[in-house]
Amino acid sequence: MSVVANLGNGKITVPDLLQRKSLAAGSPSITRKITCLTAYDYPTARLLDEAGVEVILVGDSLGMVVLGYESTLPVTIEEMLHHTRAVRRGTRRALVVADMPYGSYHAENADSLRNAVRFVKEAGAEAVKIEGGERRLELIARLTEAEIPVMGHVGLTPQSLHALGGYRVQGKTPDAAERLLRDAHAVEAAGAFAVVLEAVPRELAAQITRELHIPTIGIGAGPECDGQVLVLHDMLGLTFNAPPKFARQYANAGEIISNAVRGYCEDVQNGNFPSDAESYHAPQTVKNRKTISIAS
Repeated sequence: MSVVANLGNGKITVPDLLQRKSLAAGSPSITRKITCLTAYDYPTARLLDEAGVEVILVGDSLGMVVLGYESTLPVTIEEMLHHTRAVRRGTRRALVVADMPYGSYHAENADSLRNAVRFVKEAGAEAVKIEGGERRLELIARLTEAEIPVMGHVGLTPQSLHALGGYRVQGKTPDAAERLLRDAHAVEAAGAFAVVLEAVPRELAAQITRELHIPTIGIGAGPECDGQVLVLHDMLGLTFNAPPKFARQYANAGEIISNAVRGYCEDVQNGNFPSDAESYHAPQTVKNRKTISIAS
C-alpha cells in the first residue's frame, strides 16, 4: 500500500505528510520517503514541482547561494517574502515552506506571529520553518494556535553560526545527543508537523526518527530519516565552494552555463549571431520602395 497525497488534485498537504509518518510506523518498508528541495524563484520552483518534489523549501540559504552573502544571517524578511512569492507562483502540487530569517522570530512572540502571518497572507507560504528546539517551544505553540503549520529545525542551525562556533556536526557527545533528543521532542510537543535534522550522526537521527510521531527531514543526517532535503544549488553544481559532505551532486549546471555563455560570446564577437534565420525581414513592398532623400 502506498500513500497518494491528494485533495482530489494531487496537492501535497500537511495532513498528508503526517499520515505518511503514521503509516510508516506500521509498514516502514513500503512507505515512500518525503522529497524536499530548496527553490528561490518561479522557473526553478515550477521545474521542481513538475518533477515531483513534494516539499519546496524557500530557504534562507538563498542569502549564500543567490544573494552572495557569507552566511544566512543578513537575509531580511522582505527578501524572504519576495522570493517566497516567486516560488508560490511556480508551484501547483508541492507544499511550500518558507524559512523565517534570523531576527524575524527572536523578539516577542506577538511580533514573531505577525511576521509569520505575512508569509502566509502576503507570500502564499503554506508553512514556515524556524530553527531551535526547547527554546522555541512557546513560539511554535503560538504559531500553530494561529493555524500556521510549523516545520522545526534542530541539530546544526545555521542561524546559530556564531553560538555554535561554525558549521559543525551536532550531537556527537552523550550530553549533546541528549540535548538534541530533547529539542526534537520539544518541537513535536509544541505542535510542529515535521522537523529538519541537520548535520546529526546517522545513529542519533535514526533514534529520533523512531521516537517521533512527526516526519523527520534529514540533511546530513543519514538515510533513516522520513525524508531528505538538499540545497538545490549544491546538487546542481551551482556553488563556488566545495559542497558539504552530505550533498550529492546530480549535475554540473555551472559548467553547462559557463560553456553556453562562452559559446554565445564567441558567436557574437565573430558575427555568427544572430543569423539571417534569427533576424526579422521587411515586407517585399517595403524592400522595393525607393529611398527618398530629404534635403536639410
